[in-house]
Amino acid sequence: QVQLVESGGGLVQAGGSLTLSCAASGGTFNNYAMAWFRQTPGKEREFVAAISFNGYETNYAEFVKGRFTISRDNTKHLMFLQMNSLKPEDRAVYFCAAKTTVLVPTRGYDYWGQGTQVTVSS
Repeated sequence: QVQLVESGGGLVQAGGSLTLSCAASGGTFNNYAMAWFRQTPGKEREFVAAISFNGYETNYAEFVKGRFTISRDNTKHLMFLQMNSLKPEDRAVYFCAAKTTVLVPTRGYDYWGQGTQVTVSS
């Protein structure tokens, strides 16, 4: 069973950039598709981006295409979300997630981190 810990959240001005990291321990990292989700108070958690177990395939929510980039380093058991051109509406708690699959799904993840807060000031 994999444990996930996010880091890198914080406060940034609109138009700025931030990179989130997700550190995995336990399990076999190379077996997992990884993803980022986000949630704001009163709303359901929403899919942001996902990456395949080997890093060859990615999947993005429409609202982040061209602004966010997901990546992973299987040698270090890390996943990243590079966020550029941030908007106030990107403010949320961002969660990383893992699922044993060869696909790059937008839902149905089995393991979750505790989340990291991203705040974007206008």
